[in-house]
Amino acid sequence: MEALASTVQRDPTAYPYQFQDDPYLSPRTSVEFKLFSLSQESGRAAAKYFVNSNPKLFTKDFAEPHIPCLMPESVALRLEEVSQEALEERISLRKVSAAVEMYDQLLQSGTAVSMETTHKLLDLICLYCDRDPVQEGTPQTEDREEEEEDRRRKPMGRRAMDFLKCTWKENNNAERIFNLLPERDARCYSALIRGMVKHGAYAKAFNLYEDLLNNRLSGEDQDTQRAGSSALLILDEYLLRSRIELLNQMNEQKVRPNLLTFNSVLKALRQCSFLAKTFSPQILNEMKALGIAPSLATYEHILTVFFYKSGSNMAILQDVLMELEGTSFTCQDPNDGEPRCLDNKDLELGYKVHSLVEVGENWRLLGDSYQQALYYGRFFNLLCLMEHIDVVLKWYSRIVPSVSAPPSGCNLLQALDTDSRLDLLPTIWKDIKSLGHDNKVDLVEELLCLMARDEHSAEVQESFAACALDVKSVFGERPKKEWSTSSLSHISILLLRANKLQKAWDMLQLFKDKNRVPSGALLSSFLTACRCSASPQRAVELVQLSAAFSLPTTPELAKRTLAEFELNDKQR
Repeated sequence: MEALASTVQRDPTAYPYQFQDDPYLSPRTSVEFKLFSLSQESGRAAAKYFVNSNPKLFTKDFAEPHIPCLMPESVALRLEEVSQEALEERISLRKVSAAVEMYDQLLQSGTAVSMETTHKLLDLICLYCDRDPVQEGTPQTEDREEEEEDRRRKPMGRRAMDFLKCTWKENNNAERIFNLLPERDARCYSALIRGMVKHGAYAKAFNLYEDLLNNRLSGEDQDTQRAGSSALLILDEYLLRSRIELLNQMNEQKVRPNLLTFNSVLKALRQCSFLAKTFSPQILNEMKALGIAPSLATYEHILTVFFYKSGSNMAILQDVLMELEGTSFTCQDPNDGEPRCLDNKDLELGYKVHSLVEVGENWRLLGDSYQQALYYGRFFNLLCLMEHIDVVLKWYSRIVPSVSAPPSGCNLLQALDTDSRLDLLPTIWKDIKSLGHDNKVDLVEELLCLMARDEHSAEVQESFAACALDVKSVFGERPKKEWSTSSLSHISILLLRANKLQKAWDMLQLFKDKNRVPSGALLSSFLTACRCSASPQRAVELVQLSAAFSLPTTPELAKRTLAEFELNDKQR
């Protein structure tokens, strides 16, 4: 499949593949991208819930070849007798309460449980915080509803330590089973430490990690080291030097830290103010000394410390991009898929970042479709501000709509105005209309204003008039959309310049219907058009319309009409 894919190029006129199931529902804006992706995920979760909740209704398998992962999961318990096999079955089905109950029954019957099974049980209890996991689509329990309500009530903008709620219960089943063990190895400590860190008991996690070291256990499990460092790093920013001592302890015990260990340290250093700028380069040098290649998350943490905080240290960003040039990345850290878009006015930097995106499959690390649309939108806005219009249009044809919806702002229109390419506005309007931006009143009014500002050749004026009529028809289909006086005036002027007098006269009627007051300059343009078409009656009606609106230009219009037209006695 990869070989076949390499023989073709991306079609710039087609939507991304994941949005081609139903053309009617294809998203056209970044917000619709996000809604579409969330709807897809919600649908998958709902389908999975119904399949797994009613496995007896899905026993037929017509797939060839057979695909086990698409078949309903077995959620019913088959083994009822007290045995280690029954315990492992409950662990595999993630039945936390049932697994704990079976473990207690085995201990009461005097049956020994293997250390490997005990490790799995501790992992299960710590992962779900001693509660049965809530299946997707089922109602929330009271405890979870209370947690959600507390989270919503917390004020925004506070530090993470202020609103992270500890859900780890004192002396829960994980701690009880851990204390009952005659022998505890590093794997048992690892399970509890990771569970405590995951559920907010950071102080307990670090105390348990110190207990692991005091018992002279090697702590060879890399997840133990990562959990221990996470527990330490979250405590308080003034314990920074103690955090560095954690790495020294790992060195003394000859435990080799991995990429995730260093990334967790760097992530925590982001909260440590100016001290982070001192220690983060040391961490990066230590990684290189150990031969550990940084991931995207590593550089993102470094940039956060040196760039986002100050907003002016562009040299760091230049150095990072120079080091990453031509590098193809794979996702090694959960934070690798959480990109951040920078707003800057450096075109060269923008091209360097985009060239990195186009290496291999680095574009996958931009995130979901919403994040990709956000990135391409900002990149295109930078081009509109800094690049020549021919280059902008070249990128426009590559990006829209194959990888992103068009930007909804006016940067593209301003770029066309700057380079005197307003003749392309009708083409841009077709994209605006087809891709769902015609409901943005500010954007449409900016388009009409640019077309009506200056006079152009007859051919261009004809295309502008056709575009204006199309805008009028779109607004006419939406009765809730209120016409502004400026929009009516711009459309009228465009129709007059294209010698479409009858259609322009219909616009004056629309002024009256919408209770809008035309300007004296617009009525003067209408009078000039009436003279060119030798229409004295319409000139008189124009004066009457101006008088009906009590415009101060009425005497001047009447004087011009008397002087420029041959009127009968009644018209006079």
